[in-house]
Amino acid sequence: MVKIDLKDKKILYELDFNSRQPFSIIGKKTGLHKNVVAYRINRLIKKGVIRHLYTVIDSFKLGYNCFRFYIVLRHINPEIKKEIIDYFVNNKYTWWVGSFEGNYDLAVVMWVKELYDFHNFWEETLKKYHHYFLDQIFCNYVQLQLFRHSFILDEYKKTDREKWKITGGERKVETDELDFQILQLLANNARISTREIATETNSTINTTNNRLKRLMDLEVIQGFRVNIDYSKLGYQFFKVNIDLNNYNEREKVISYIKYNPHLEMIDKSIGYYDLELDFWVEGLDQLHEIMDNLTLKFPNTIKNYTYAHDPIKYKMLYLPEE
Repeated sequence: MVKIDLKDKKILYELDFNSRQPFSIIGKKTGLHKNVVAYRINRLIKKGVIRHLYTVIDSFKLGYNCFRFYIVLRHINPEIKKEIIDYFVNNKYTWWVGSFEGNYDLAVVMWVKELYDFHNFWEETLKKYHHYFLDQIFCNYVQLQLFRHSFILDEYKKTDREKWKITGGERKVETDELDFQILQLLANNARISTREIATETNSTINTTNNRLKRLMDLEVIQGFRVNIDYSKLGYQFFKVNIDLNNYNEREKVISYIKYNPHLEMIDKSIGYYDLELDFWVEGLDQLHEIMDNLTLKFPNTIKNYTYAHDPIKYKMLYLPEE
């Protein structure tokens, strides 16, 4: 486990708030010189705590639909499993690919513009790997509600909790090839400079700044975050899937649980559980404590829950690689 101090934690918290903000601003917020901030960030990268800085992009607004599927594997060895994972990672439409311990082995999230595109992809997938799939669970992903990583600090503002929301079915934003090129450059590198973007896209800095501002104003760009390997800091990830007795109480449950500092995300999908909560906690005991508290608070609402844990994240990209 990697040991970090309070200054490192504050830097991570600020990067999660806006990983594109200047180091001088982070320095003012953390009481450090900008050069010290840069040094500490580079040290956290070398230790593997910071994986990369990425941009949260609402691809629903670009005209995409989102499908998610879970797979239970059978008859596999390490080589076959790696081949299947690489197959999903290398697909240009996949957004998130990871493996879990629990009710399923693999989770894959995809962006597609037409249902038929997904059908064609899945037909090819089954031709290759049907023999290795014991079970397949599909759902239409419709919303992500993302929260600040408040658990990393002992003191935080409750008003800082809710930060980003990506929702399907909203008005499509008109974009062109230059917009898409800018988003592609930002997707995996939130700190790429406007000068670099302008050079890569054969544009001007002024045009790049105007395009960036427009994409942010339209909330295509939701924010700039940091991908942290919290397992190196002693935390475990749990995805909790909840069935409700009374679906009408769902929003009340959300209004209550969203202030828990360990909650990272609420997923909303069609065709899966009634409520999906993602947590970073210090262990299974802490998760049970959170869920016991939630069940006691809403005894007639929560029917039961299951969970999967400790994912290995192979890919996270908020934009198709077209």
